Amino acid sequence: MTSPSSGPGPAPGQAAPAGRRRRAAEIDVDEARKAFFLMVGFIAVIWILQIANWADHYGLDGSYGIWPRSVGRLGDIFTAPFLHFSWDHIEGNSGPLFVFGFLAAYRGVVKFLGVTLVVAITSGLGVWLFQGNNELTVGASGLIFGYFGYVLTRGIIERNLIDALAAIVIGLSYAYILTVAIPGAHGVSWIGHLGGLIGGIASAWIFRTRRSSLPGRGRAKPPAGSGPGSPSTKELQVSQGHPRADLYKELGDMGL
Repeated sequence: MTSPSSGPGPAPGQAAPAGRRRRAAEIDVDEARKAFFLMVGFIAVIWILQIANWADHYGLDGSYGIWPRSVGRLGDIFTAPFLHFSWDHIEGNSGPLFVFGFLAAYRGVVKFLGVTLVVAITSGLGVWLFQGNNELTVGASGLIFGYFGYVLTRGIIERNLIDALAAIVIGLSYAYILTVAIPGAHGVSWIGHLGGLIGGIASAWIFRTRRSSLPGRGRAKPPAGSGPGSPSTKELQVSQGHPRADLYKELGDMGL
């Protein structure tokens, strides 16, 4: 006996898209939460280091900053982004670093870590190779430019208008930072900024979302022996209770 509330289930494929969209939204919210706390932690780390650096009369800058073409100091390209020359320096970087870092991380924290690594390398190597002699470089500006380039280019490559517009609008809000990428800016490593921007653009391509090239590629292959003229192929297209089942069977027997 059938319960009165039971009835024919939903047609195949009707509920699945809604479920997938709901699941995708939950994943986005979860990634955004992770990105928020990640950037809060990032900002907390650089401020704690700033306090220690200030207490040491900024001795950490000289010990872990980038010195151009010093082979023994090449590894400092990974520590220099966490250090700053002054309180004004870190205050100016903290806001855009948090905003662009969050935008870069909220669609995938794992990808964000990869982007950070690439940008640190391109920005740091640019300074190490091309910065003037005896010019010490520290600061998170290279990462800021890298995250900006990544978010903007990611939006273009993946055709995500929201990401691209967000990068442009926020970039204009921090236009004073973007202007220091111009060669000749006094006291600013525009080479590091340019290197970070290049790394961010490259990261958008490296970590882009892969999509299947054709929608039908994932369909299951028909069983062997069930070619176009096989009777079983025709018979499987209709149920036994179909009013034209006998007609389809006869057509199948004739190979039509």
